[in-house]
Amino acid sequence: MASETPFRVIIVGAGVAGLTVSHCLHKAGIDHIILERRADVAPAMGSSIAMYPGSGRIFHQLGILERMETTCSPCKYSWTRGPDGKDIVHNEFFEIVKKNHGQRILLLERRQLLRNLYETLPDMSRVKLNSEVKSINQLPDGVEVILTDGTVERGDMVLGADGVRGTVRSMMWEHANKMEPGIITAQEKTCMKTNYKLLLGMGPGAPELGEADMTVCHNHKQSMMTLTQPDHTYFSVYFKLDKPYSWPTRKRYTAEEAEAAAESVADHAVSDQAVFGELWRKRDRAALIGVEEGVLDHWYYDRIALVGDCVHKMTPNIGLGGNMAIESVVVLCNHLHAMLVAQQGVKPSLATLRATFAAYQAERKPRVEQIMKFSREVTDSHAWATLSHKYYTKWVLPTKSDQFFPNIIAEIVRQAPKLNYVDVKGFNKGKVTWKDEESRPSALAWSVGWMLRATVLVMLSVGAAQYGKVLPLIKSK
Repeated sequence: MASETPFRVIIVGAGVAGLTVSHCLHKAGIDHIILERRADVAPAMGSSIAMYPGSGRIFHQLGILERMETTCSPCKYSWTRGPDGKDIVHNEFFEIVKKNHGQRILLLERRQLLRNLYETLPDMSRVKLNSEVKSINQLPDGVEVILTDGTVERGDMVLGADGVRGTVRSMMWEHANKMEPGIITAQEKTCMKTNYKLLLGMGPGAPELGEADMTVCHNHKQSMMTLTQPDHTYFSVYFKLDKPYSWPTRKRYTAEEAEAAAESVADHAVSDQAVFGELWRKRDRAALIGVEEGVLDHWYYDRIALVGDCVHKMTPNIGLGGNMAIESVVVLCNHLHAMLVAQQGVKPSLATLRATFAAYQAERKPRVEQIMKFSREVTDSHAWATLSHKYYTKWVLPTKSDQFFPNIIAEIVRQAPKLNYVDVKGFNKGKVTWKDEESRPSALAWSVGWMLRATVLVMLSVGAAQYGKVLPLIKSK
């Protein structure tokens, strides 16, 4: 017998993950609402965000790819430089990625990405601003969310998409330990570590850095990255901490501390023509923050599930964090859609819902663990965290072909999921076959796998053991 009320998802958080959930649930015909504590979906915060071709394919399915492409300019060159700003190696990284996948990497201001996601929603009224969650009550046949203003929202599940410091995760932990004392351990709660602090910001275009370039300047226990568009320059300065820390510790850096951090690297080169102090003086906005990384063991409990940074977080040097959030959204929505189709209008039991969440976690957790480790290795490489990282950057990397790193990225990108219930017809094809579209391993996929194994041998032979540990992780088993 069909239910009188439709299955309803209560999403907490209108960030990249939460807004993408709304798009995907709309395509699945699943009722939902988004609760956002802020008054603005796209506040003037953050810096840039990169959307890889896997996310581009999902945007195509959602009908919003063209909007994304028209709000940013194509990037072209990648530069690797030493502390003095001198070129170590450069190539057309972004052009190679486009040829591999038929879709370019989209570099957007994070605020613009949020605007795009919000303004293209089929029903923007589903987003409730100024809606801060006070508590979550699990009921025998559903769940209710109580807001700080006393409003009550009822549904069948709660999806926490409220970021690395969100409240839904803590509420889930509290409920889980009440139902099964000890199931959420102190070790899991503190698994997200902060090993770096990050000075990030943006300012006007900087012709001396190019109009479509990515530049990484390596240094000792510190690195700089700039990403340019014709009218914007995004900058990131990473400082390796002497002593890492973990949740619940949260360091809130002041404007004065950000200024001091900028002053400490003001004379550091960001290219062979400019130093960081020049970018800092022309900044529009900037902030000093801690960079968390880690993957939780429990992604759900009863009627609460987690998605995005609140359950898996990675360092942002290579720009995969937002993409992993979108991928997790897609996988969860695929499982929810399949569950509801199988239910034929009957509300799923708690046991059925748990099984659906378990399938979601089982599919996603191995991949985000691999990408988290890969991202950390890139961050350590940029900051010359060890002598091996420095050796690799200065003497091994210049011997590699222009295809070397784009092909490593290709092996990551081709494994990205898509929505199973939405046609992908019309999306451009590249040289690399998507894993979910191949009948047998493609020639390039095989060559990438061979290259990764060969690279491990090279790394071991030169003593760069850290690379040997992590590169095989991005290969699917």
